[in-house]
Amino acid sequence: MAPESLRAELSALVRRAQSEWPAPSVSAAVARKGEIVWGETLGVANTETGEEATPDHQYRIGSITKTFTAVAIMQLRDAGKLDLDDPLDRHLDGVSHKPTIRRMLSHSSGLQREPPGDVWETMRFTEGEEFLQSAAAAEQVLPPGSHFHYSNLGFALLGEIVTRVSGQPWAEYLGEHVLQPLGLMRTSVRKQAPAAQGYLVDPYADSVQEERADLDIGATAAAGALWSTPADLARWAAFFTEPNPDVLSADAVEEMQTFQTMVDHEQWKLGFGLGLQLFREGDQVFAGHGGAMPGFLAMVVASRKEGTGAVLLTNSGAAQGVTELAVKLAVRVAEAFPAVPDAWHVGEAAPQELDGVLGRWWSEGGEWIFRWRAGELVAEPQTLIPQVPTRFRREDADRYRAITGLERGEQLRLVRGDDGAVTRMYFATYPFTRTPETFG
Repeated sequence: MAPESLRAELSALVRRAQSEWPAPSVSAAVARKGEIVWGETLGVANTETGEEATPDHQYRIGSITKTFTAVAIMQLRDAGKLDLDDPLDRHLDGVSHKPTIRRMLSHSSGLQREPPGDVWETMRFTEGEEFLQSAAAAEQVLPPGSHFHYSNLGFALLGEIVTRVSGQPWAEYLGEHVLQPLGLMRTSVRKQAPAAQGYLVDPYADSVQEERADLDIGATAAAGALWSTPADLARWAAFFTEPNPDVLSADAVEEMQTFQTMVDHEQWKLGFGLGLQLFREGDQVFAGHGGAMPGFLAMVVASRKEGTGAVLLTNSGAAQGVTELAVKLAVRVAEAFPAVPDAWHVGEAAPQELDGVLGRWWSEGGEWIFRWRAGELVAEPQTLIPQVPTRFRREDADRYRAITGLERGEQLRLVRGDDGAVTRMYFATYPFTRTPETFG
């Protein structure tokens, strides 16, 4: 549970926002290490009936749905059923453009933003073969990979890939392979009572207009159809800090949070990974996503480093600052509960094949330290600016592969003398020696 002073501060932030936006209701929660440490819901879920909003009320979460679709894609990738660099037409016939799955996940496909047909005016959304036929008329508005360009159409197509590759409709696959294993019982494609009514709040008067409560967005469901609650989304945020391996491996979740494309090239505060927005606040980076649907705005963010997350939901489609407030809540919780390193314990000794490897080495005039930590070979360059340590996985005799660090993927090769002792190493083809040496 958060300290009383922090709870009061978070409550004041949310109450001020609900009043100033204004919004019929706001529902928020923050979590640390998978547990909700504070939550508050205020206002009404329905202005006509006066129904009070509660933490159990569902809200439409819009594009936060994309993070669920992205996890489904990563599951299918890990199962060997697709590759992130597969072109679109490898899995969907008749498409006119062929960006890769990776490009669509990171919004760098160059596909137009929405499905053809002025769908947000006509409110007519297609699905299945009709959707694919209409998508064939979509524009390639930018060359793939040239710029960030947000595309709901791209995620609708990813939903179709989930359906075709898994053999299950997207919603059915999501329920069976993501929602149920994580216990997200209040997250659903169709709303489940109790659920908040969405509103357009008049900017010049204390009045509201109801948005359609029965809106079906067809194939675009994979980009924005889900409903959820603060508690479920807090668990979802926790999944991105401490993944459940029965759903997705920690390596795959880390991959999703790895930078792919930049949104704001001048400030470098907002980028995209694989289906996840990446927010930078000072030295902290949060992964998550915002969501907007008629009458609703939502936000979820999580810090893998700090193990914290925040959720913000409202039934106003015109509230400004939802993203900023959610990030502010997450920052304050991260500051209040700073990450504490695990206590060191005596572990297993380094294997015999690493005799003569641990300790100081030199390459390109710079010093490196090789250590055996928590059952892994780890190397750190001794630079003024700290770098991510390089962890190695043994491949075979005297050969290791970097799995983290600047040279991720490169090979470390050990060279032995006639007596079997390690005399030299090569990492990414660069020689490593026990004393500084010139090139060649």
